[in-house]
Amino acid sequence: MKTVVFDTNVLLTDPNVLFEYENADIVIPETVLSELDKLKTARVDPDLRFRGREVSRLIFELAEGQSLIEGVEIGDGSTLRVAPLEFGSNKLPEGFTTKSADERILATAYLTEHELPEDAEFVLVTNDLNMLLKAQALELPVKQFGTGNDVSFAKRYVLRPFQRYRVPLTILALAVAVFGAVAYVSLRMVENNASHTPSSAEFRNLLTADQKEAYNDLIALQQNASDEKALLGLAKFFSDRAEQNGDMGDRVAMINDAKEGITYFERYLGYVPSDIDARAEMSKLFFYTGDTDRAIQEVAQVLEVNANHVEANFWLGVFYWQGRQDTQAAIDQFERVEELTKGNDAWHVLYEQARLIIQELKNESSPSTLNEAEIPTTN
Repeated sequence: MKTVVFDTNVLLTDPNVLFEYENADIVIPETVLSELDKLKTARVDPDLRFRGREVSRLIFELAEGQSLIEGVEIGDGSTLRVAPLEFGSNKLPEGFTTKSADERILATAYLTEHELPEDAEFVLVTNDLNMLLKAQALELPVKQFGTGNDVSFAKRYVLRPFQRYRVPLTILALAVAVFGAVAYVSLRMVENNASHTPSSAEFRNLLTADQKEAYNDLIALQQNASDEKALLGLAKFFSDRAEQNGDMGDRVAMINDAKEGITYFERYLGYVPSDIDARAEMSKLFFYTGDTDRAIQEVAQVLEVNANHVEANFWLGVFYWQGRQDTQAAIDQFERVEELTKGNDAWHVLYEQARLIIQELKNESSPSTLNEAEIPTTN
């Protein structure tokens, strides 16, 4: 039987991960339950609090009054148990502290693994880059969630400084529908020369914070079609939504949103052609639509202005790898990113990402193990 320890962020990404392993001993560190409990009152995104409640509900429904410490059966020959941080006869490596929640989760995983027979299978599953690196340093078997065909490039390598959790499909669908309805009503009012501004509190209260900003940008463009701030705001809105749809595996929606984002970026760059950050982000959207050549052309314009533009260099590496399947060119490009970010605290995460990608590329026997549906996303 394989022992699997889950980090908090994995459960928040997909609570059903509990059922993805057959004949496994699923271990939830007690610290994870504490973190889920704190989400109930934390000032975080409501969707994240909702997901936290769903995870807690699922775990305790599976227990059905049984002892989670002793373990409960959850089907397919697997069991679920909660592991407190108990040292027993085992000790943590010298210098290892348990001050933070992440450190306590990692310590629980380390002690759990060292209680198993030498030939027993074990893995810690996390989406946190720092925990991944620390576990590797401890020679603790670890992997990122969804490292098979169900995961995007972003979940393997492009890890955000602050974890972005996917919202349930039903919530996202409702939010997108509401935003579309508001936009439609607004535009119809303009077409009919309505004398009042379509910005009712009833509409706004149905929107998320990002959608409210996008709605305000739509209103601004109705009043001034060349409003640069509004054009850029909508470009980024659709860029973010394309990324979110890509994370959820909705390729059609991702491409549609990418095309919308490109439209607004191109309008914006028509007024502000010197904004290379916007052009770099637009290049990513061309890649999402499958137009690798145009993506490379756009990012090349950025690098002509600033050869040290970190994100442009990073994305060029992605385009070479996944778009052109040119492994060596990709390695050279990521080594360039590594060179630009080394020793720079502001780019530490991207530096680690580049290192991991280079290692992965060099270890692969084929140019790429990613399939056509796996699209990279980043902020």
